[in-house]
Amino acid sequence: MDLNIECAKRAADEKTKKLRREGTLPAVLYGHDGTESVALKLSNYEAEALLRHATVNKSVITVNVPDMPWSGKVILREVQKHPWKNKIHHLSFFSIASQKEIEVSMPIRFVGEAIGVSQQGGTLDMVMTEIQLKCPPDGIPQYLDVDVSDLEIGNALHVGEIKLPKGSSVSVESSLLVVSVLAPRTAAAVDEASGEVPEATPTETTKVEENIDTAS
Repeated sequence: MDLNIECAKRAADEKTKKLRREGTLPAVLYGHDGTESVALKLSNYEAEALLRHATVNKSVITVNVPDMPWSGKVILREVQKHPWKNKIHHLSFFSIASQKEIEVSMPIRFVGEAIGVSQQGGTLDMVMTEIQLKCPPDGIPQYLDVDVSDLEIGNALHVGEIKLPKGSSVSVESSLLVVSVLAPRTAAAVDEASGEVPEATPTETTKVEENIDTAS
């Protein structure tokens, strides 16, 4: 989905509190011109509409600033909200056009059905559901697919074993666990976890009574 939004350059003497009262949201753009940043403003209504589809550190957005003039691809770096009113307070955009590589938070999508689950009765334990991915600005995938089809009970996949898109890398340790298949829990294990003591069988009860009689 193509995301677009129009902003205006914000004057240095414009008060952010006054802007918010008027239904306008302050924002800032980084990375469009080296280390320079520029203060922006946009309609609060448009900002709310944007956030229904955009995700921080993932979604690519086209920002247009006619009065600079400037137009380019950015990612949404930060969304600040009012501490208790839960209203949008400020947006931060980061230009990616001049970047060789950017870092984004990428959701992990587990595909296939593990053998250990479908045939052996195990449970898929999804330890990691997103990962920090470094990739070219024009090569941001929607998801990072991880195939679990061949996993049996006791098997696991670690970060270093994930197949990454071409030109991409991860910024976490390769030894971190991503997903594994756990063995089914036995009734005894469930009782132990809950603190319950299994009831003695009739045979066990008889043996206990016999031992008591012998001792007496």
